[in-house]
Amino acid sequence: MDHRTPRTSELLAAVLAAQEGEKVAIGDLVNALRNRAFGILFLIFGIPNCIPMPPGIPVICGIVLGLIGLQMLMGRQELWLPGWISRRTFSRSVLDTIVTRSQPYIQKFERLSRPRLEQFAGPLARRLVGATVVLLGFILLLPIPFLGNLPPGFAVCIFGLGLVERDGGVILAGFFATVIGLLITAAMSWAIWQGAIAIF
Repeated sequence: MDHRTPRTSELLAAVLAAQEGEKVAIGDLVNALRNRAFGILFLIFGIPNCIPMPPGIPVICGIVLGLIGLQMLMGRQELWLPGWISRRTFSRSVLDTIVTRSQPYIQKFERLSRPRLEQFAGPLARRLVGATVVLLGFILLLPIPFLGNLPPGFAVCIFGLGLVERDGGVILAGFFATVIGLLITAAMSWAIWQGAIAIF
């Protein structure tokens, strides 16, 4: 019998296979993942900000990621979401797109990732990740055009991969990606502000 820990790509495939209806409820995803919910949900709600998605999806992603990050910051082991979020649904085709588009990249990442640097994947590090994701979730709510959602979404995805794979090195990379993402977002916001001043 295979007792190894499932890899990220396997968990995503299992999540997709478990959803049989045309609509997917966020609460059903949380219940299916249980204690693995934090890392996988970071991926599920981070990836849509890195690929083309219908309008409004980044806002939903930002709200959900903020709530998940807040509970990590509080040290919760199991995720809870309010009813109005848990009952929120989206098309199964959206989940299929997320999983299908991300699988090749995640599988390449898995060849390099392994459990390491446990001090950066422990309880304190998880709280710091939670606080950072709250900030990234807030940025996703801002109406920044062009590639505004990509930098924070990419950072959230790196955190998700690091948590699922228990790879402290990847989690450290997530903090680095967050700093870079914040700098890019700040630069874009400044450029937009300067453009608005020039117009008016």
